[in-house]
Amino acid sequence: MKSIKSVKKSTWILLGLFVLCIILNVTSWISTSFCDWYREHIFPIWTNSYGRLTSLVPFSFGEILIGIAVVGIPLSVILLIVLLIIKKGKRKRIGRIYGFTYLWIIVAIAMIQTLNCFILYHCSTFATTYNIPQEQYATEQLVELCDYLTQQTNSLSEQVQRNEEGGFVLTADLDETAQAALEKLGEEYPQLAGYYVTPKPIIASYFMSQQYLMGIYFPFTMEANYNDEMYPSNMPNTICHELAHTKGFILEDEASFIAFLACSVSDNVEYQYSGHLSALKYVLSQVRSNCDEETISQVYANLAPGVVADINGNSAYWQSVQESDRGLISSETVAEVSDKAMEASLRLNGVEDGKQSYGRMVDLLINYYFMNKAD
Repeated sequence: MKSIKSVKKSTWILLGLFVLCIILNVTSWISTSFCDWYREHIFPIWTNSYGRLTSLVPFSFGEILIGIAVVGIPLSVILLIVLLIIKKGKRKRIGRIYGFTYLWIIVAIAMIQTLNCFILYHCSTFATTYNIPQEQYATEQLVELCDYLTQQTNSLSEQVQRNEEGGFVLTADLDETAQAALEKLGEEYPQLAGYYVTPKPIIASYFMSQQYLMGIYFPFTMEANYNDEMYPSNMPNTICHELAHTKGFILEDEASFIAFLACSVSDNVEYQYSGHLSALKYVLSQVRSNCDEETISQVYANLAPGVVADINGNSAYWQSVQESDRGLISSETVAEVSDKAMEASLRLNGVEDGKQSYGRMVDLLINYYFMNKAD
């Protein structure tokens, strides 16, 4: 009788969590004010609690969990089949235990994703929160911003170390300097203030490269992970980007913009260069899409040799990964699956234009630039 009551109690708890998960998701879709309140008052609890705990280990705990899932799920299915064969008289009990266990796992995943990711998609934007204009821009403004970023990036490119081929050499650390930059930025933007988790490299970075991934925020462990095999000029900016996610800014364009701001205020020139180069590449992409050939040619002619070397070096790296046969699965297949999964995830969370939303980084840059220029 005691065990039956225990099962019933566990079932009610499971159902309660499932219902709570639904309520939180529905509320987040219909109430921006709830999401803003949650990001400001509740979400920091997770960063300051188990985010601190996972920061104590030098490796990505999230990557370990993924490995356990990849190995453990097939093994558990095999074990279930074996038990059902050899334990004929206990098949119902075995099935019930397995089913209940998997339901708990599914609900736990849904709750953590909801609390650390899904709700955050529906918060007020960074621009709205901090009164950055959201005006439509003209081509002339895009070109002006591009010229400004080109000048800044060119200047910074001459201050960083380079190898014999002219490529960027990273000497800065990839944790304390990034954390310090964002903490400094938090003096101007309060929601970015406070504790930051320790960024961690991914062991399976090549697999990330196959997916064109430079970094990943892992909501189950509150970790900011990065690809340590990619072209080095990407690393400082990428780490600041992932750390921005741990402050509740989940949209990619906003995290990229925050990363640019953080790198810009950093005391380290390599971070400054990484942030400006990343922003410049976004803007150059928009110039190629919106300007005439003469303007495009002039814009690229203005780039310093070091900037060109790093843009080409970055492109060469991603191409080399796609052409390599190093992985267990072809890079083309991995990239295609990853792209579709990311597109589906964004759209399910209300980002209607999917991966195209990344380009809104340029909207933020332009409005921020002209806002400060006017001041």
